[in-house]
Amino acid sequence: MFDIRWIRENADAFDRALAKRGYEASAARLIALDDSRRSHITKLQEAQERRNAASKEIGKAKGSGDDARAQELIDEVAKIKAFIQAGEEEERKLVADLEAAMAVIPNLPLDDVPVGEDEDDNVRLKTHGEKPVFQFNEAPREHYELGEKLGGMDFATAARQSGSRFVILKGQIARLERALGQFMIDLHTQEHGYTEVSPPLLVHGDPLYGTGQLPKFGEDLFKTTTDHYLIPTAEVPLTNLVSGEILAEDQLPLRVTALTYCFRSEAGSAGRDTRGMLRQHQFQKCELVSITRPEESLDELERMLGCAEKVLQKLGLHYRVMTLCTGDMGFGARKTYDIEVWLPGQDAYREISSCSVCGDFQARRMNARYRPADSKQTVHVHTLNGSGIAVGRALIAVVENYQNGDGTITVPEVLRPYMGGLEKIG
Repeated sequence: MFDIRWIRENADAFDRALAKRGYEASAARLIALDDSRRSHITKLQEAQERRNAASKEIGKAKGSGDDARAQELIDEVAKIKAFIQAGEEEERKLVADLEAAMAVIPNLPLDDVPVGEDEDDNVRLKTHGEKPVFQFNEAPREHYELGEKLGGMDFATAARQSGSRFVILKGQIARLERALGQFMIDLHTQEHGYTEVSPPLLVHGDPLYGTGQLPKFGEDLFKTTTDHYLIPTAEVPLTNLVSGEILAEDQLPLRVTALTYCFRSEAGSAGRDTRGMLRQHQFQKCELVSITRPEESLDELERMLGCAEKVLQKLGLHYRVMTLCTGDMGFGARKTYDIEVWLPGQDAYREISSCSVCGDFQARRMNARYRPADSKQTVHVHTLNGSGIAVGRALIAVVENYQNGDGTITVPEVLRPYMGGLEKIG
């Protein structure tokens, strides 16, 4: 969400920034909507002033015995009252029209974000580690081949029970998924200073509006018959912890994390990644959320990226970090880093984490503020979110990168304490 006053004062800059994201110029349309709202409010104020004045004149007319004039004024006041009542409803509609128009406009990219149309225009920031060298001659297998042969991934039964894009994990593969999630949450709480939260998995529409999933991306959500939504990411309940709040400055930065199931309809992904676990309707993710002062948010983005990278480094996985271009960024982001892990079975890099700074975009939608220690005025906080990391894709990466020629999977050393000391899945 944006400050319409800022748009008025920076209309050209606003439209140029939207153009970088492939959106049409919108400043004139938004200003026109705001002009209508302002004009109507002025009429209401003038009517209220006349009503107050007429009410005083009624008393004077009655005091002077001019009953006819008093009745004229009484009739005038009644008409003004009716006009104001109808006008207040119209004002709410005009405010709603302006907010609805702004609610579907994406956040503005930072100046250093590369301009581009899609993932082909993303820019590689850095690479960590080396691709694994296997001690067998045949091509590395994909995770679903290995998982099915080990009896640890059952896609057929899951499809009968729930449809496509689901999987049933069994035995040591299921335990490996649990170990990965526990390892991530322990790392972020014990070494990176995040506070663990266990949030609801069902939310109303307001929190989704606050983080930008609604109204524009409603088709990507699972909605229940009770007007709840299954969370697409723990970013939603975690960021909304400060919705409507005025924080003290010494509460910032606020860093929280959660390991939850997430649910996405994958409405725009028909035909993509239909084999295996890469794109599921239900998956686990360790989410990182930071709430900061405006001047701290860019440094916090780098810090958050480092926290997510540390997960892959400790797992011994090769990856690269990409700076997303303007056309590939998420709706609420001003700048995003994607971490792409190497999957030898696919012979490709695949996204495993995204870390984004949103500025005050979400805070304005949620009305989340803080009060600087030396000021009576409140300021909107800045919000950041990142995956620390996607558990299902981490499972895929471990299975493919630690596969052996005999079809077994070596357990990374950092996960063995969570696996009861198990060194190999076979």
